[in-house]
Amino acid sequence: MSIKVYVPPIKSQGIKTKLVPWIKSIVPNDFDGLWIEPFMGTGAVAFNVAPQHSLLSDTNPHLINFYSSVASGEITTEVVKDYLTREGALLLEKGEDHYYFIRDRFNAEHSPLDFLFVNRAGFNGMIRFNRKGGFNIPFCRKPQRFAQAYVTKIVNQVDWASKIIKAKHLSFKCQDFTKTIGEASSQDIIYCDPPYIDRHVDYYNGWDESHERELFNKLSEFKGKFILSTWHHNDYRENEYIKTLWSKYNVITREHFYHLGGKEENRNPVVEALVTNFLVAPVEKIIERPIQYTLFEQPAKYVTA
Repeated sequence: MSIKVYVPPIKSQGIKTKLVPWIKSIVPNDFDGLWIEPFMGTGAVAFNVAPQHSLLSDTNPHLINFYSSVASGEITTEVVKDYLTREGALLLEKGEDHYYFIRDRFNAEHSPLDFLFVNRAGFNGMIRFNRKGGFNIPFCRKPQRFAQAYVTKIVNQVDWASKIIKAKHLSFKCQDFTKTIGEASSQDIIYCDPPYIDRHVDYYNGWDESHERELFNKLSEFKGKFILSTWHHNDYRENEYIKTLWSKYNVITREHFYHLGGKEENRNPVVEALVTNFLVAPVEKIIERPIQYTLFEQPAKYVTA
């Protein structure tokens, strides 16, 4: 089985690109309601999975601002190409000093183009902010980062995202997950990809046990269908919240590699979990089989074994 999976222009650690076929496989075929994501992140899942109408929200205003600017036409492929070509040339000439100049400018002015720049030139594709809301990821130490081929790749990703936003009628809101869930109806599907409790600490507003329990309570009150992404266990420990909270629902798992560190020894497998409040059709048990992914350039394909 071969499924096309496209990569969005914004990068982050923990991105769900390689898990898209799995998530997509459990969405009911007859679903025609609103697809809602209270934690849209990079948009990878929604852009690949969502049906014709979607509401995507996040508390990170820079993610929302970037995609809203794409939706409005403020950010186009031509604008991105000119911007990255210009700033990339300055980065090659001045080195990391120019990266920190752009980072400072972004933290002062919050330009969505500057956000794209620091996101793609920062270390290891990380998105992290300090307590004052300042982007604080260091430079990736690659002055040649925005070579022509890389700029073209990003431009193609922006072009694809723009077309998906228009075709699938995606709307964006910067707001708390509790408000987004509160706006959903029983005909909708909520897909939640919150920061992984006890694993991901770089969420824009932080994430701890109180947030995890509040999310559990809100989804438990929801009358429609929901899908939750979380981690189940790794070689060292288990996600205790699977047992204490989420085990009352359907939990399906799959092993997945996350590249969460600059060193190879930090790149370890984790068993992913999808939690749902509806039964997954038996035919979808294929998701329990190991999957081998082969990534191609845009457009990308992941090929399942």
